[in-house]
Amino acid sequence: MTLNTTPLQVENLAVARGGLAVLEGVSFSLSRGAALVLRGPNGCGKTTLLRTIAGLQPALSGHIGLEPDAMAYAGHSDGVKPALTVTENLRFWADIFGTSTIETALTQFNLVALKDRPAGTLSAGQKRRLGLARLLVTGRPMWILDEPTVSLDAASTAMFAEAVRAHLQGGGMALVATHIDLGLAEAQVLDLTPFRAKAPALDDFDEAFL
Repeated sequence: MTLNTTPLQVENLAVARGGLAVLEGVSFSLSRGAALVLRGPNGCGKTTLLRTIAGLQPALSGHIGLEPDAMAYAGHSDGVKPALTVTENLRFWADIFGTSTIETALTQFNLVALKDRPAGTLSAGQKRRLGLARLLVTGRPMWILDEPTVSLDAASTAMFAEAVRAHLQGGGMALVATHIDLGLAEAQVLDLTPFRAKAPALDDFDEAFL
């Protein structure tokens, strides 16, 4: 399937966590068929940046040139419903996003043998595979991925990387925060360290809290 979409344009973006700026002046573009890997130390603002781009929280300033309804976000939570089976979970999301098939998702993430199992009985790695399989039923061109390989073994990580490559070859895009080398030859790398916001001066705090 070829996905038709405009590129992602991020211009001079500033994002905050807990009311304090963590990144400022972030600018990049991402075209069809391309991936961008975000790097930086823990706590530098990778998750905050991804959530802001996905439309889950407001930016302090700047511009995001792609609508949230073109994006699918996979965060730290697997987002599965434990009482539903693997198949029922995927069909639920397929209905939400208006897509018609879940077979590719079951196959690509090696879930066929587990399709009738309640999600609550799956191992941590199996739940993670199910959570990531949701990406394939969204039909959305922009995948925003926050440490997607957590709980995955080496074989499942390779399986996920292959799914990302197939998505890119179909004209999709991926924005990924990860410390793992996914082997994506197409991926650019953006180090967020230069964009870290300066700590506020002491005079900027309300003296009542000192």
